[in-house]
Amino acid sequence: MGHFKGKQFKQDIILVAVDYYCRFSLSYRDVSEILKERGVSVHPTTIVRWVHEYGYLYRAIDKDGHTLDIQLRKQRNHQTAYAFMKRLLKTFGEPAVLTTDKAPALFCSFKKLRENGFYKHTNHCTIKHLNNLIEQDHRHVKRRFAKSAGFQNPRHTSRTLKGIETVHALYKRN
Repeated sequence: MGHFKGKQFKQDIILVAVDYYCRFSLSYRDVSEILKERGVSVHPTTIVRWVHEYGYLYRAIDKDGHTLDIQLRKQRNHQTAYAFMKRLLKTFGEPAVLTTDKAPALFCSFKKLRENGFYKHTNHCTIKHLNNLIEQDHRHVKRRFAKSAGFQNPRHTSRTLKGIETVHALYKRN
């Protein structure tokens, strides 16, 4: 994967460190100590950077709350949203209703896909209370955040929480 090119540590070590932090109630220092016990010396600050760097996520769930697909990317912009929404359409077909938050990238991507002949019969909905299923899926994030000492920067908070969501979506039982 190109995202790991030029890194000092191998892809597997980076992914294990991010997984440990996001999946379990561990601090960055705890993850660093666990890796050190296994012969890999990584400073906690490096793990912080990894969690922030590999934490961008698009996630789709169905009406029953089951995860359909996730996409982890370095950036959350129009191009990644477009590719994700197009992949969902090709994999699962056209839904009757597509409920999203009011992120400009999602709205722009939906509009562009519709102009290109996709999502012809789909209603795009951004009403807040209709987004409750995916919001309820955030409970594990809230539990993890309550145990942390907080974050120094809103950008880091956002990136870390998206990483936590990614790992939980991977391990969630449908």
